[in-house]
Amino acid sequence: MNLMMGLGLFLAGLLSVNGLLQAGDAPDMYKSPVKVQEWRGKKDALVLAQRNMQFGFKLLRKLASIAPRQNIFFSPLSISIAFSMLSLGSQNSTLEEIKEGFNFKGMPDRDMHTGFYYLLQKFNQETQDIKMNLGNALFMDQKLRPRRKFLRLAKTVYDADMMQTNFQDLENAQREINKYVSQKTHNRINNLVRSIDPGTVMLLANYIYFRARWQYEFNPKETKEGQFFVEEGKSVKVPMMFHEGIYDMAYDSQLSCTILELPYRGNITATFVLPDSGKMKQLEQALKTDIFAKWKSLLSKRVIKVWVPRLHISATYNLKKVLSRLGISKIFEEHGDLTRISSHRSLKVGEAIHKAELKMDEKGAEGAAGSGAQTLPMETPVDMKLNKPFLIMIYEESTPSMIFLARISDPSGK
Repeated sequence: MNLMMGLGLFLAGLLSVNGLLQAGDAPDMYKSPVKVQEWRGKKDALVLAQRNMQFGFKLLRKLASIAPRQNIFFSPLSISIAFSMLSLGSQNSTLEEIKEGFNFKGMPDRDMHTGFYYLLQKFNQETQDIKMNLGNALFMDQKLRPRRKFLRLAKTVYDADMMQTNFQDLENAQREINKYVSQKTHNRINNLVRSIDPGTVMLLANYIYFRARWQYEFNPKETKEGQFFVEEGKSVKVPMMFHEGIYDMAYDSQLSCTILELPYRGNITATFVLPDSGKMKQLEQALKTDIFAKWKSLLSKRVIKVWVPRLHISATYNLKKVLSRLGISKIFEEHGDLTRISSHRSLKVGEAIHKAELKMDEKGAEGAAGSGAQTLPMETPVDMKLNKPFLIMIYEESTPSMIFLARISDPSGK
């Protein structure tokens, strides 16, 4: 009789928004440390980024249908990387479900993993204006005896840390894993794992930490308390940041929404999308990968007075339940096929937890000088008040890769 063992999957995403990103180096070759041509890695990443964006929109719609009035915040990139890494160990219908659910279908495995490798190398960096760490770790019981090929690919492609863990002592294993995630996210995500199912022999932790500076920072002295209308006839008081500057702005008449782009220092942009009253659901349903190209064609530089609520919210999701509703279920069930991880045990993913935190304020990186002032042309500024539910899309421009996606329904976090 095969012994069904649990494989726990925990994902952590963390964003502290104050700034921006620089381009990374070309990737190494999938399955080999030898350098490949820049165009190959970037080509795969471009295709992958579009598919990942579509997955992000799909997950946003599913989460919105479950909790229509709650804040939503997650990292499509972080979740996709974790399951792409897990796909190295799956096959047959289990692998096909992952590919279908994450929009990888029709993309050769090699291209998929090469694309993610490129993105990992591009995003893992630290400069004066940006600190970004994205990675994976495998905690494995000594009894698991995983296949060497799986371990080699997980390390070569996804740079996964691999640590032997005694899952016979669940309390100590939980403590070790939480300590690891806390260290990797600079003590911002703690106690990610609250329980581990008996029988677990391997756990995958995925994390993302991002801190950056606005290209044009907000002046804290300009921040005033204001009203945010969570729904018609109901408002909460929140600190509203203010800045007057030159930004890209547009109005999409088909989707009844206003688009505003606030850049960070480097190659990262935050796109704020403010739907007209009562049009949030229409906007969420219409989001597709070609939406950015459409909005780029509509954007124009304007002098804008912008009010943005100061944010500090967090969200935790049971991806096992959510992804099952998206058709990804075999990996969580006893008849799932993860035999490319280990031929000695039948495995399933016992849990898949994603925790993300969003902090958006006026400040730049610690110890950084203030940003330079803009010279504004003599024209009447346009007012843009983000004082009702809106979306935030934080993405890297050159790919473009969706790093974080949020729906802010109540910035007070209540």
